[in-house]
Amino acid sequence: MKRVVGSPGTWSGMVLRLSQCVFASASTFAMVSGFGYSNYSAFFYLNVSLILQLMWSLFLACKDIFALRNKKDLHTADNLLFIVLIDFAVAIFMFSAACASASLTVFFMWDVHLCKAYSRLACRHFGLSVALAFITWFLQAASSFSGFWLLVSFF
Repeated sequence: MKRVVGSPGTWSGMVLRLSQCVFASASTFAMVSGFGYSNYSAFFYLNVSLILQLMWSLFLACKDIFALRNKKDLHTADNLLFIVLIDFAVAIFMFSAACASASLTVFFMWDVHLCKAYSRLACRHFGLSVALAFITWFLQAASSFSGFWLLVSFF
């Protein structure tokens, strides 16, 4: 059995999952605290993907904590296959939502100058939320690839 940094059932995997939870919740809070996010489908899509990311990462962080406390091994082929498949699906979902929201934010701030025309629109909140969403996606991609690396070592 290989020890890969960030893999399920390790301290680094737990820290990676908890940091995903922190950044996803911070991005969700930044988006929800801004006025008018629910009027635009890209921002709503980002919010849904962040909540999904938060629930998945929290579930795996709890699973890591349980495995570390009880000295359980999460490095079985079927368990890793399940985790890696859902990790990649959530990572693709997060990346598409972050890109869509980033393009809408750039369009509002720099192309049509909607933020200057409507001062109630929380463009800075949207930009912060998108930046935190990309950090969340980067952490999700790191954990996906570490799980994939460990899964490939079985075959």
